[in-house]
Amino acid sequence: MLAAKILPFTSPHSKLLVKSNDFAPSFQNTVPLVKFKRNSKITCLKSSLQSIVSPEIDSDSPPAQTRVKILSEALPFIQKFRGKTIVVKYGGAAMKSEALQASVIADIVLLACVGLRIVFVHGGGPEINQWLGRLNIQPNFLNGLRVTDASTMEIVSMVLVGKVNKHLVALINKAGATAVGLSGIDGRLLIARPSPNSSQLGFVGDIATGELAGIGAEKLILLTDVAGILENREDPGSLVKQIDIKGVKKMIEDGKVAGGMIPKVNCCIRSLAQGVRTTSIIDGRLKHSLLLEILTDEGAGTMITG
Repeated sequence: MLAAKILPFTSPHSKLLVKSNDFAPSFQNTVPLVKFKRNSKITCLKSSLQSIVSPEIDSDSPPAQTRVKILSEALPFIQKFRGKTIVVKYGGAAMKSEALQASVIADIVLLACVGLRIVFVHGGGPEINQWLGRLNIQPNFLNGLRVTDASTMEIVSMVLVGKVNKHLVALINKAGATAVGLSGIDGRLLIARPSPNSSQLGFVGDIATGELAGIGAEKLILLTDVAGILENREDPGSLVKQIDIKGVKKMIEDGKVAGGMIPKVNCCIRSLAQGVRTTSIIDGRLKHSLLLEILTDEGAGTMITG
């Protein structure tokens, strides 16, 4: 799965951009995007806050004073990121659970309601593989990137643009915000050049004009299906909480970072080089991991710094 790359996007309104980024085909990219307008209604903020403080109202719900304390402790983080652009890459494997999907959407809506400018980039690898399987097409990967021939490209476009993107748009709208689904081909938002390995990868490429820094992103967050970067891939308890570019490159050289994690890490490295302040790879399987990463000191995965 390729890491997120986004063209400069300007508008008088705060938005969340959701882009399906399981691939980056050469020439015009058909990657789906969702433009998400921040909802100004107080009811949106209220319902979302309830979902993070007390997702299920029952006898175990925290008392009102506890909830107020939690909200007040989030204020410095809200002030820090308010008005800033945060890019969230939502990986396909982290999208499998409907409950987790609803949690991510609630977090996105809440963050937008308190003033963060969210750009939401989505994948859909598992669903693509499911549809390929129905058509007896075997998925193939090279260094974490999908090998995409013409037949695979057709399925990828259908699933990401026509199915996954619109499903996420519907969930965001249902949660009380307003989302518009876009593809990279819409308005020539994204143009790609063939990958140096195009002879092996097929219709896979690199974005030719504009990337993450073009929209002035403060932070990039990759939601995935692992806890983050592990010192020992066999030991879930060996999570690396924070590392710089030099350190993470050394981990790649040593083989500690491999497979599908390589393009994610390389995305973070490129983003930092282009001016993004911090990047994080966090566990999308953890409920409200986005809020833990943005609104607490503890975080929810690995932060990579320049």
